[in-house]
Amino acid sequence: MHVFLLLTIVVGGEIVDLVGQTGVVAKFVLLLLLAFSLISWAIILSKWSLLRRARVQSGRFVRAFRKAQRLQDVGAVAEQFRPSPLVGVFEGGFEEYRRQGGVSSGMIKNPTAIQRAMQIANSEELTRFERNLPWLAITGAATPFIGLFGTVWGIIDAFHGLGTAGAATLRAVAPGISEALITTAAGLAAAIPAVIAYNLIGASIREFAARGDDFAMEMLNAVERQQPQAAYSAAEAPGARR
Repeated sequence: MHVFLLLTIVVGGEIVDLVGQTGVVAKFVLLLLLAFSLISWAIILSKWSLLRRARVQSGRFVRAFRKAQRLQDVGAVAEQFRPSPLVGVFEGGFEEYRRQGGVSSGMIKNPTAIQRAMQIANSEELTRFERNLPWLAITGAATPFIGLFGTVWGIIDAFHGLGTAGAATLRAVAPGISEALITTAAGLAAAIPAVIAYNLIGASIREFAARGDDFAMEMLNAVERQQPQAAYSAAEAPGARR
């Protein structure tokens, strides 16, 4: 009862009455479209929140990275900057840097391996961001046709009833057609937000992809800057003097 009153207030009494007068097939179509819409909005809100937090934490992580003197210092505090995808890129490169002995000696053998590790990590982070995103594309593509199916079925039913009654007037057929067109409106109401959100979220993810590539290059520069310092320290060690 409370749900019906809420729908009456939000949507309007006439629309709710039309929905109540629709046939079984139209009601099933409307329920299907409602399920598509609810799932889509859940994905939109969760992705929007994730991207907003990732954008804020990415800015903080980059500032912390640029202020740090050593990569080890960044690795000690990187976890607090999640869910930034740059943290995953850094951890992928830093793990390879550690395996090559960069933490202990400061010297690395293969910078290309570090770059590949960061590219793989960046791809994994983007895959995490894109999870469930295809559902928005499916909703945007399928729901208008589902609504159109309900409309066509309703019009067929309306004309069938018109032929049975024998009253071939516009006044007789108009209510049935107006009821049938509700499913088309519902299909568009489910599709339009999904299409807009899919494009906006996709653009944000592509922005993070470019930002991850830029950060990978910045980290490689930081690794290379530490090489001369490590070589100079090794040359100045007591055992290295002649």
